[in-house]
Amino acid sequence: MGFFSRTLDKLKGALKKTSEVLNTDVRTLFIPGRQIDDDFLNELEERFLRADMGVNNVQRIVKELRDRWRLGKIKNAADCLGVVKSQLTDNWPQHDRELNLQPSGPTVILVAGINGAGKTTSIAKLAWLLKNEMGKKVMVCASDTFRAAAVDQLTIWADRLGVDIVKHKMGADPAAVAYDACESAKARGIDVLIVDTAGRLHTQDHLMRELTKIRDVVAKRIPGAPHEVLLVLDATTGQNALNQAKSFSQAIGVTGIVLAKLDGTAKGGVIFAIRDQLSIPVKFIGLGETPQDIETFDPPRFVEALFAEK
Repeated sequence: MGFFSRTLDKLKGALKKTSEVLNTDVRTLFIPGRQIDDDFLNELEERFLRADMGVNNVQRIVKELRDRWRLGKIKNAADCLGVVKSQLTDNWPQHDRELNLQPSGPTVILVAGINGAGKTTSIAKLAWLLKNEMGKKVMVCASDTFRAAAVDQLTIWADRLGVDIVKHKMGADPAAVAYDACESAKARGIDVLIVDTAGRLHTQDHLMRELTKIRDVVAKRIPGAPHEVLLVLDATTGQNALNQAKSFSQAIGVTGIVLAKLDGTAKGGVIFAIRDQLSIPVKFIGLGETPQDIETFDPPRFVEALFAEK
């Protein structure tokens, strides 16, 4: 699945820190010949929690292992790894993890997230992927007019990637910039318009209302817009990312998650907590700092990289 192919080695590398937690602290438990008992299952549960996989999710996996053990379906620790992988790859919500691209007219993608989550870099990655892997004519909109240097940063990325940008001066009305970008995208025959929005804390109601205003402006200028609302979450924040996702979704109707900074965290297991607690598909994962370091999220591939032997 997915329109961008990445070698498994690259994904393994990005998941190194999380994988070290799981392989060092978990895989070492799957020793051939070790018998399953309550101590083994309790230890496994503790170590999964260290990877930030979420309490409910971990309890479900351990319960499945315990039930199979008691029924005699599995007997030793080595039997558990296949069950764990199956549990992690099954039961993903049947959401489409592909972008909702329109057959004609600009597709509008709003990108939200708190400051420091990796939002600007993620926009650059999306723009690179859409232009270079999908052959789309891309424009970015610098509606993050509140943060110092945000417009400059996006301008630098646009220049490097060779994509159009619509911007106003710092402090301008973000919704006005979005309005102009929509008009420009229609006039220039743009395929995809990516709208950067001001980074904000999910607890700041007045700023969240500004996000809603941007959403409403693009909805009036382009039919069906926004076609995607992507929320960039910093994987290094672990469980805290879930609270952000809930609040942003209430304000602007998030359609997909971009999980950034997976290469810098031991908390990559949070992707399973997102599945467990939110009905929002993870559409992309960030694997590094360059524009090419992005991959469409594929659960089986992710799990295989996570538990790959070193």
